[in-house]
Amino acid sequence: MTAWSRTPGPVRQAVDDGVLEVAAATLEEALRDADLVLLAAPPLACLDLIDEIGGAMRVSLPEGATVTDAASSKARIVARADAMRLPFIGGHPMAGREVSGYAAALPDLFVGRPWVTVAGVFARPIDVERVRELVEACGAVQMPMLAAAHDDAVAAISHMPLVVSAALVESLAGGPGVPERPDWQAAEALAATGWAGMTRLARGEPAMGAGIAATNSAAIASRLRDLRGAIDGWLVELEQNGGPDADALEARFASAKDRLEESDSR
Repeated sequence: MTAWSRTPGPVRQAVDDGVLEVAAATLEEALRDADLVLLAAPPLACLDLIDEIGGAMRVSLPEGATVTDAASSKARIVARADAMRLPFIGGHPMAGREVSGYAAALPDLFVGRPWVTVAGVFARPIDVERVRELVEACGAVQMPMLAAAHDDAVAAISHMPLVVSAALVESLAGGPGVPERPDWQAAEALAATGWAGMTRLARGEPAMGAGIAATNSAAIASRLRDLRGAIDGWLVELEQNGGPDADALEARFASAKDRLEESDSR
């Protein structure tokens, strides 16, 4: 197994640990003699890599090789691979952490988790088979989907929560170019597991978050409008003349809990 990265240190460490066989010095070297090429990079970087592999470096890609990726948006990436006429299967393993890089890797991260696959226009049966073998080797469960359906679903359960996590920090600590709010330090001193859980995603790699938001913007915006509507409903309850109706508030909390428990039981 060969790997290449613009930051070679982690790749060399993986070779030293026996996880990889070869740390390629260049992308061209990594492509040479490959059967399966996995682009494990943020979405915008994947788009750039597809341009490189399908363009100037096409001569380095073996004719029978399969290209796949692990980015968390699919429509733009698969469309770009199709435009470059690559034998491409888009992929998205539905597991991750807010920390990234080789040092943060876990051997069982994908075990039992869905791994979405989206076949490109130029995908062949051998490409489908190779990606299936990759998914099974990681212990994941393959879930073929259409790109648009995938992007809409992950906007709801992954991408929108990522933006909300960052927005929650901005609402209390302040956003870009905005002075720190005067009550932030007092609130921070009291923060515990609730705050940590709600802001965990905002601790991730900013470039990754930017790439996700840029490549799935319409679906995320739609989901944020749904959230804004729900928050407006809460504001109506909380700002009633004479104070909120505790029974109505309890009903909303109960409804949310019931929906989650119904989902857990399926």
